[in-house]
Amino acid sequence: MKNPFKNTNVVLGVTGSIAAYKAVDLASKLTQAGALVDVILTHGAERFLTQLTFSSITQRPVFTEIFDINSDMSIEHVALARRADVVVVAPATAHTIAKMANGMADDMLTTTLLATEAPVVIAPAMDANMSEHPAVRENFETLHRRGVTIVGPAPGRLASGLWGVGRMIEPSDLVGYISAVLGRKSDLAGLTIVVSAGGTIEPIDPVRVITNRSSGKQGYAIAEAARDRGANVKLVTTPTAIPNPASIEIIQIETVDQMRKAILKKCKEADVLIMAAAISDFRPSHISKHKLKKTSSNELSLTLIKTSDFLLEVPKNIIKIGFAAESRDLVKNARGKLLNKNLDLIIANDISTKDSGFGVDSNRVTIIGKNGIMKELPLHTKYEVGHRILDELIEILKQKN
Repeated sequence: MKNPFKNTNVVLGVTGSIAAYKAVDLASKLTQAGALVDVILTHGAERFLTQLTFSSITQRPVFTEIFDINSDMSIEHVALARRADVVVVAPATAHTIAKMANGMADDMLTTTLLATEAPVVIAPAMDANMSEHPAVRENFETLHRRGVTIVGPAPGRLASGLWGVGRMIEPSDLVGYISAVLGRKSDLAGLTIVVSAGGTIEPIDPVRVITNRSSGKQGYAIAEAARDRGANVKLVTTPTAIPNPASIEIIQIETVDQMRKAILKKCKEADVLIMAAAISDFRPSHISKHKLKKTSSNELSLTLIKTSDFLLEVPKNIIKIGFAAESRDLVKNARGKLLNKNLDLIIANDISTKDSGFGVDSNRVTIIGKNGIMKELPLHTKYEVGHRILDELIEILKQKN
């Protein structure tokens, strides 16, 4: 499995905002993910948090001064900038953003930012109305033109008690954006991948629906794995209980017909389609305009009709990967679906086991290709399964090229 953070050098700049407490959580998440996190605290940040807080989490020294004779960076204060794979400023105050936009280098953080060739991600945090001030907007635009990734700020309640746009985004979301930035040089960079997820919903009346047990977890995990490997990901999903993944375009749908329209539209400019969604095979022939009421009868009859099989409508030049969730004759049924739907690859998973398939965080699958490959994978997390599928996608791309 490819881990975008393993042994990655992340420089985390923390500036003087009450949102600095979120930087502690961010440093922890990045460290747990395998990154080597070097924290730079501005003097303003030290008014809120101590060096000990971050060194305890990262197990690495914390930097505050450009000229610290006791630091291994004292001879060359741009050493952090040179070894960084990504520089993150979170929270980024309006003051620091202004210094970045104007090329100032008057402390350890701004010197590092000016000296680095690594990609830069900033997560602004400021009080109400500040983010909309023309000067701040102009600074955002300047940094954006220079290639800086600006994430947020988000709306909500601010430290002053006011409501507005100014909150630093949550660390879990920021990790996703950082991962996407790191993935720009990975093996799927430049590809557009459409992923479907969840179980489609077909209405019976305004209240009741026909659906299935799909949680959407496998589709979301594939989308995140593709994002982490540099792909431009478009996720077509039914309603789920899963938070929207960062740095991924989300297209919300419910019915098979809505799924069909969204998939065909997004596939016009896509390279790959991965259909992880559980598509309803049938839908009610008639949708009641009003809620069906109980009657004296103990039975209710519904007439179901087949839904459209739109995979054959997808452009032929797109690599198509499908799923077969089966309770018996796993390989046989999957091979039949592979041929009937003209897929390049199919992922067969046995839904009869409790630790694999619908509603859980792990999956045990068999990967079958039209080129004859068949690989049975042991139990993996769904994110790991996503990477194994993408590994096979890379092989297909090599063969096509």
